[in-house]
Amino acid sequence: MKPLALAQSPQSARSAAPESRALDEAADWLVRLNDGDVSDEDRRACERWRQSHPDNARAWARAELLMNKLEGLPSALAMPSLSRATRPGRRAAVGRLAALLAAVPAGWIGWQLAGEHGWTAEHRTAAGERRELRLADGSRITLNTASAIDVRFDGTQRLVMLRAGEILVATAPDTAATHRPFRVRTASGAMEALGTRFSVRAEGEATRIAVLEGAVRISPGGSGAPASRVLPAGRQARFTAGGIDDSTPADEADVAWTQGMLLADRMRLADFAAELSRYRPGALHCDAAVADLRISGAFPVSDTDRALGMLVSTYPVDAVMRLRGYWVTLVPKNISASISGKG
Repeated sequence: MKPLALAQSPQSARSAAPESRALDEAADWLVRLNDGDVSDEDRRACERWRQSHPDNARAWARAELLMNKLEGLPSALAMPSLSRATRPGRRAAVGRLAALLAAVPAGWIGWQLAGEHGWTAEHRTAAGERRELRLADGSRITLNTASAIDVRFDGTQRLVMLRAGEILVATAPDTAATHRPFRVRTASGAMEALGTRFSVRAEGEATRIAVLEGAVRISPGGSGAPASRVLPAGRQARFTAGGIDDSTPADEADVAWTQGMLLADRMRLADFAAELSRYRPGALHCDAAVADLRISGAFPVSDTDRALGMLVSTYPVDAVMRLRGYWVTLVPKNISASISGKG
């Protein structure tokens, strides 16, 4: 029997080549992020590389899985192979890492890529980035971290497709003679602005909307879904294609991210870590031993290292860092001293 590689068609060989290059580049990024001179700009550049092509996203998902495997090893065993890569044998070490990444079964990373949408969208932000757009009709949209939208205005409607992440919308009156409705659409359905300011966040198959001014008509998109519902100012709700949950109070704290802040009010540490990780390239985990610790405060999402510093100086937790801060685990402070390999 011929080896599998020899049995591939020219077309499949060509399609595999970009992934091979991406694995080499992912390995190179792992090494660069472990370098003693790594900077915040290096981390942002890695995030831009990751989002620039789906092959890169797949390669980096493999890299994160590899780090998950290393996470379970004593750092004295797991990290020296990366540390040695900054020495003269760096290129050989990158090659060995790329081979390891290629060996990670593709099926293991499907869940990592399930929410990986929006890389071809018209407007995008990387992790930790925020961006404000002024649309042709004068409406304003602010994109939160790792968000992606397409804007489609025509003669009948003004449509924004939220592909991933979160946006704040401040609509303007339509100047067209037809008075086109302003709608935001997600995988869950459509939201029509009724002269308003509101935020929309895509959460997998669900969407969360908070209305700050005016009102929004929510129309779930699934077959057999209930009738649309109007959500007034000061209320928020979660909905899927199949229906709309009961609404709860909403206020300006829900969009504190537009001011670069994450507000926590007796928030579980595990939930805080999940939220802060949206603004930070890399991985931020929370040990189960401190997952239910309640925290409060205002934390800067534009400087997540500072946010982590505020956290560990106030609460009985520590942040164990690997890959020069790209891989972070929140652990109980009384055991952190026994974990080597920080920084």
